[in-house]
Amino acid sequence: MRWIGWVGVALWALVAQAWAADAEPLPRLKLDASRVAVAGLSSGAYMATQVQVAYPERFPHAALIAGGPYGCAGGKLDAALSSCMKGTPAPDVAALAERARERAKSGEIGDLHALAKAHVYVLHGKDDAVVAPTVAEAAVGFYGRLRDGDPALKSMQVRDDGDRAFAHNLPIAAKGDDCDKSVSPYLGHCGFDAAGEVFAQLFGKPAHAAGEAKGELRRFDQNAYKPDGADAYLADEGYVYLPPACLAGKPCGLLVAFHGCKQNATAVGEAFVKDAGFNRWADVYGVAVLYPQTRASMAPLNPQACWDWWGYSGTDYDTRQGVQLRWLVRAVEALGLPPAR
Repeated sequence: MRWIGWVGVALWALVAQAWAADAEPLPRLKLDASRVAVAGLSSGAYMATQVQVAYPERFPHAALIAGGPYGCAGGKLDAALSSCMKGTPAPDVAALAERARERAKSGEIGDLHALAKAHVYVLHGKDDAVVAPTVAEAAVGFYGRLRDGDPALKSMQVRDDGDRAFAHNLPIAAKGDDCDKSVSPYLGHCGFDAAGEVFAQLFGKPAHAAGEAKGELRRFDQNAYKPDGADAYLADEGYVYLPPACLAGKPCGLLVAFHGCKQNATAVGEAFVKDAGFNRWADVYGVAVLYPQTRASMAPLNPQACWDWWGYSGTDYDTRQGVQLRWLVRAVEALGLPPAR
């Protein structure tokens, strides 16, 4: 009965296209370039580290939830499915760090010295059976290798949070019976507010506790930001959350939140963009949240609507020439992020 699922996906895609016709462009905000970060779950975590390493001068801070080190797959799907998910063999963090340094020298990615003041938060559950804890630990090791191999990066802060008992999901503050499961929409009711911890690690301690989100969640036309008209394999529309401070025209920060595989709006509706917990903390910190959305496809092969962390969009997927990364730069510039100095 798998065809029934695909029919449902197709119907949702038609609805999304109709919505996209009414979606607005991204609003122009007064963004504070010193308060910009990326975060993601699973394939979104891999995307977050790719964005940070490719553009460290623009995205200095990153939170990786159930993801591995930059460059892990090396453009090979078999490596992605084995070493970079199951940890067999374990990712070679020394080689990956050296490869990143070489890419930085060639200009394929940014100057890694821009990570000198970076905050990196790596969160993963002990019960994760999809992305092995050893893979997430390799992400910690990758940043450690970069820092220890360059005195200019000695101030980079890397926090390893891997002792919590949860499965392959994003833990939320509410409690329930799915914390030890990996089931749609992949928001585990664990009694742990991962979104709040992400904000604290990347932006500092909050001024007060978060309440209900009081800002605006808007849809926007993702096709408007195609780099040179190229297909970035994204959905027609994405989401952006604007807290009251941003709506009032005050300077605000920016968090780009990448969903995981099978967690895009076509698959889970607005569960991730509304219920992950980022929006209510965005109000506390005065930080807009951009929620880009992927789309599933069979050609190229990406049936679970993952972010590209193994090369389905091209061989340069994790560099400054990667089409999804270039799309993101155009989108955040439209939001008002000034060019890095």
